Amino acid sequence: MKLGIVGLPNVGKSTLFNAITNAGAQSANYPFCTIDPNVGVVAVPDTRLDRLTELYNSAKTTPAVIEFVDIAGLVKGASKGEGLGNKFLANIREVDAIVHVVRCFEDDDIIHVDGSVDPVRDMETINLELIFSDMEMVERRIARTTKALKGDKGLQAELDVLNRVYATLEQGLPARSVELSPEEKAIIDTVELLTAKPVIYAANLSENDFADGCIDNNPHYKKVTEIAEAEQAEVLPICAQMEADIADMSAEEKSLFLEELGLSHSGLDRLIQKSYHLLGLISYLTAGPTESRAWTITRGTKAPGAAGKIHTDFERGFIRAEVVAYDDLMACGNMTAAKEKGLVRSEGKEYVIQDGDVVLFRFNV
Repeated sequence: MKLGIVGLPNVGKSTLFNAITNAGAQSANYPFCTIDPNVGVVAVPDTRLDRLTELYNSAKTTPAVIEFVDIAGLVKGASKGEGLGNKFLANIREVDAIVHVVRCFEDDDIIHVDGSVDPVRDMETINLELIFSDMEMVERRIARTTKALKGDKGLQAELDVLNRVYATLEQGLPARSVELSPEEKAIIDTVELLTAKPVIYAANLSENDFADGCIDNNPHYKKVTEIAEAEQAEVLPICAQMEADIADMSAEEKSLFLEELGLSHSGLDRLIQKSYHLLGLISYLTAGPTESRAWTITRGTKAPGAAGKIHTDFERGFIRAEVVAYDDLMACGNMTAAKEKGLVRSEGKEYVIQDGDVVLFRFNV
C-alpha cells in the first residue's frame, strides 16, 4: 500500500512524514529503508504477529508494510505546471490513497503561505488543482471515445459515464463523489483520475487540543469534518509535532505519554487503521519456525487469490487452504490442540479469507 502525503507549505506535511516514518522504523523489527529522500517504508503494527512469532519461535518476523511518499510541494497553478506541479501530479498518480494534511492550529511563529489559517481555503486550493488536472484527462478521453464511437457504438456507455464525471468535476466536486456501478468504476479506473483516489484529511491540531480533550471545540477541525463528510472522505485528528516528539521514545514511554492524553494509539497507528478501512484491506497470517508473516489483501479476496500474494505458483496450483482463526489458535495454545478441537478447517477455492486467518496453503504445480 502506498500513501501520498500532500499539503501546502507550513501545514506540517513534512513534519508528519518524518515523524511517522521514524516511528515506524523504531516500533517494529523491520529495517526502515529510504528509497529516495521523500519515500519511507513503515511496518504495520500487529500484535497478532508478535504472538505468533513467540508461539512458533519463528526465526524471522515479517510485518505488512506501508510506503509513505512525501509529495513535492504544491502551489496554485500546479495543474498547469506551476512550481513543482508536474512532479507533484506525476507522484500522486502512483499512490493508492491521499493523506491531505490540513493546518488547524494557530501559531504566530509559523507563517502560513496565504497569511492566515483557513483550512477550507487550503483544502480548496489543492482540491481544485487536482480537479483541473482531472478535467484535462477526461476531456482528452472524451475526445478519443467520441471519435472511436463512429466505428463502435458499444462505446456509448463509456462516453456517458465520462460525461457524467466531467460534469461533476466542472461543479468543483471530486470524481469520487460520483455514484458508479462496478462496470462504470472499471471504466473510470482506466483514466487514473487524481480525485477518484480515496482521501484521508489529516487535521493537524495543536498539542493543547489533545491535552485538553478539546478536539471537537477546534473550529478549524469542525470545518474539515464537514467538508470530508460531503466528499465521502475520512478525517484523522493528529498533531504532527506531537508525533515527532514521541517518535524516538521507547514503547513504554510512548504508551505512558499517550495515556496521559487519553489516547490509546499513536497518530501513526490510527492513520494505518484508517488507511486499511478506507481501502478495504485486511491481513491474513502465515506462521512457522522459519517465519511468521502478515500479508495484506483486499477484503473479499478468495483463497487462491490470497495464495497468489505469496507466489504465483501457489495460486496456479492451489489445492486447498488449511485455516484457523487467530483467536482460536491462541486460545488452544498450538495447532495440534486446535486440530483436535476441530477448529482447523480445510477450505477450497471459493473460501473468502477473513482478517486474522492463520493459513497454510496446499498447492501442486
